[in-house]
Amino acid sequence: MQDVKNKSKFNRELEKPPIRASYKGAGKLNGKVAIITGGDSGIGRSVAIHFAREGADVVIVYDKQDADAIDTCSLVEAEGKKCIRMKGDISKEAFCKKLVADTIKKLGRLDVLVNNAGTHEEDLTLSGISQKQLSDTFAVNMFSMFYLCKYATEVMAAGAAIINTSSVTAYRGSEHLMDYAATKGAIVSFTRSLAKNLAEKKIRVNAVAPGPVWTPLVIASFEAQHLAKFGKDTPLGRAGYPYELAPAYVYLACDDSSYMTGQVLHINGGDVVGG
Repeated sequence: MQDVKNKSKFNRELEKPPIRASYKGAGKLNGKVAIITGGDSGIGRSVAIHFAREGADVVIVYDKQDADAIDTCSLVEAEGKKCIRMKGDISKEAFCKKLVADTIKKLGRLDVLVNNAGTHEEDLTLSGISQKQLSDTFAVNMFSMFYLCKYATEVMAAGAAIINTSSVTAYRGSEHLMDYAATKGAIVSFTRSLAKNLAEKKIRVNAVAPGPVWTPLVIASFEAQHLAKFGKDTPLGRAGYPYELAPAYVYLACDDSSYMTGQVLHINGGDVVGG
């Protein structure tokens, strides 16, 4: 209980707006439809709102947080665009198949897939990572991308874009998020491989590798002692906010990045990493 009380002071980091008031949409995604997993909060919420301001209708996919999802849809609709909430477990292939099918049924097309949802649990030893935790982390973070890409690419046309959320931990490792970092490394390889596979179809596949970013998952996952230091070891000396990442997703979703596939954008506060 004491830790919950101590962590409450970090919740103010989640009160930052999901989009800068000064961000001006330029119609870069007019007429597009996007699926965004983990779209109810954090990076996913910010991406959804940025996409809407650029002219896209969005489908936000989430697991449990109905109130957060409703709030996100309200923010999207305030931009004058459609927002559809789809609740379910993306680690299940059947749900992923239905998600794509329902998107086509309700919105008529699919132009952008943002595989953003993820989970992690802090463990300082390998023995602390159970077989169930390992399986669940890979199922949510990695297998869901495979399933969604499998069905999305059946309905996507030339010019479509897939954007995967990796992490700086894929490049520098993490002594306390070993299974999570392993999934993020797999996402990098999957992104590169799928990009080559889909190049002939003119479907681009890229990724964003965030550094430390204030999200509800971060607050829920780490002890107050860890949160007090969160992001302070970056060259910029702080953690980032979702609105500082979302424009990169806009770039990868629109024609501005038409000559870019199989690449990773590193938005991490200044850490220099390979790849």
